Amino acid sequence: MPIRIPDTLPARDVLVREGVSVMSETDAIRQDIRPLQIGLLNLMPNKIRTEAQIARLIGASPLQVELTLIMVGGHTPKNTPEEHLISFYQNWADVRDRKFDGFIITGAPVETLEYEDVGYWQELTEILDWTRTNVHSSFFICWGAMAAAWHLHGVPKHTLAEKAFGVYRHRNLVPTSPFLSGFSDDFQIPVSRWTEVRADDIAKAPGLQILMESDVTGPCLLSEPAQRNLYCFNHIEYDSTSLKEEYERDVAAGKAIKPPYGYFPKDDTTAQPLNRWRSHAHLLFGNWINQVYQTTPFDAARIGED
Repeated sequence: MPIRIPDTLPARDVLVREGVSVMSETDAIRQDIRPLQIGLLNLMPNKIRTEAQIARLIGASPLQVELTLIMVGGHTPKNTPEEHLISFYQNWADVRDRKFDGFIITGAPVETLEYEDVGYWQELTEILDWTRTNVHSSFFICWGAMAAAWHLHGVPKHTLAEKAFGVYRHRNLVPTSPFLSGFSDDFQIPVSRWTEVRADDIAKAPGLQILMESDVTGPCLLSEPAQRNLYCFNHIEYDSTSLKEEYERDVAAGKAIKPPYGYFPKDDTTAQPLNRWRSHAHLLFGNWINQVYQTTPFDAARIGED
């Protein structure tokens, strides 16, 4: 089954051009099936691009998925047209009474701030607590993963001397994990952050397990079996050109930034970068969706009872 998103959402045209199966709202209503309810709390500044990145990976599933776009109520995005937000997004306060099979919280460009200094931190902590009772399985990404690890498990973040920026080799630490089914022993993932979480701190948090790590950039993916949650500190969902555009943006702004490591062919910043992580991104999201489907209650009202 394809992904179900609003007929006029800009990401729809992107996905159709790429051959991703997208179902119209009209066709979805005709099917006598309960689609998986996935919420996307999108904290990224370019929300339209992030919608396409996430929908692309979810839409590859053979299951019918209905994606709900959500934003925090205490923050006004500067890089997304207001009419887009009005047309396609709901405030979390408007969906807090709903149950979701899966819930994704993205990264945000606030990682150098203390958590308590983020303008919407109070609301985000309420959302993180709410996922414990209203969500069957959560998938936290980059800063969203760090924020969740801190609030839910007390795992601190640490500021790096220089930005971890590039495409780095990672190791599969738990090949038997259902989330890593089909994964190679060694693979590459984009990294773009000024902070990190450390294995020593994670080891002090009961219930968390490191599934992936890099010798250079540290832990990448954690699982929390009791809550069926994933914490990914890197950007496996990125487009082929995401790091290129970040690099060019910083150069244009006069920032001291090195070209992303292991990204441009022969380190030629004028060359077209090669995507070496796409297949594993699809694997990870596909495995997560499959685990959600296999374990979520058929009656959505029972989500959170355990």
